[in-house]
Amino acid sequence: MKREEKARRIEGILDELYPDVDIPLDHRDAFTLLIAVLLSAQCTDVRVNQVTPKLFAHAATPRAMMKLPVETIQDIIRPCGLSPAKSRAIASLSRDIVEKHGGVVPQTFEELEALAGVGHKTASVVMVQAFGKPAFPVDTHIHRLARRWGLSRGHSVEQTERDLKKLFPRERWARVHLQMIYFGRQHCPARGHDLSRCPICSWAASKAQIERERRRS
Repeated sequence: MKREEKARRIEGILDELYPDVDIPLDHRDAFTLLIAVLLSAQCTDVRVNQVTPKLFAHAATPRAMMKLPVETIQDIIRPCGLSPAKSRAIASLSRDIVEKHGGVVPQTFEELEALAGVGHKTASVVMVQAFGKPAFPVDTHIHRLARRWGLSRGHSVEQTERDLKKLFPRERWARVHLQMIYFGRQHCPARGHDLSRCPICSWAASKAQIERERRRS
C-alpha cells in the first residue's frame, strides 16, 4: 500500500476514534501554553497540569514571570524534572518577550526558537495551537508511530515532520498531530505492544516489524 493510501486510511481511523481533540496541556493563552509545553519535556502532561496552576498563580504573564526569582520558579516546577534548566529558561524567555517583543509572545518560528529553552517542536505547538498557523509538531512519540506505520523512514524528527506534512492536508496538521498523540498513548505504546492486535499497526506495519516486535515483547 502506498504511503498516501495509508495516510487516508489512518485519517479515517483516527477521526473515528478521536472526533474531538484538544491539546492535553491546560493553558489560558499563548504565554501559558509556551510555558506548559516547555515544562512537558521529559514529563507527563498530567504532572505539568498539576504544577502550572501554582506557577501561574504567582505569575501568568511574561512581565510577572520575569520578576519572579529563578529559585522560586525552580521550587515550584521541581516535580516536572530538569527544574534548574527549565527555571532558567522560563526566566530568560519571559525577560526576552518583555524586552524584545513588548510583552507579547512572538508569532514566527524564527523569533520563538530564539527564546531560551524553545526548540522547533515547542515552537510548532505554540504556532498551531495558540496562533492557528500551519505546523505539524513532531515529538519522539509521533516519530516512532510514523516509522512504525511506514509513513516515514526518517531517522530524525525533522525528516519525519517533512514526510508527514506531505501526506496530510495542511488544514489537518493540528488535528492529526493531536490524534496521533492520543492514539500512541492509548493504543500504541513503545514497548510491550502487540502490533498484530493494533487498529493501525496490524495492517500498516510490515510483517517484519510485527514479527520483530513480537520477539521483543
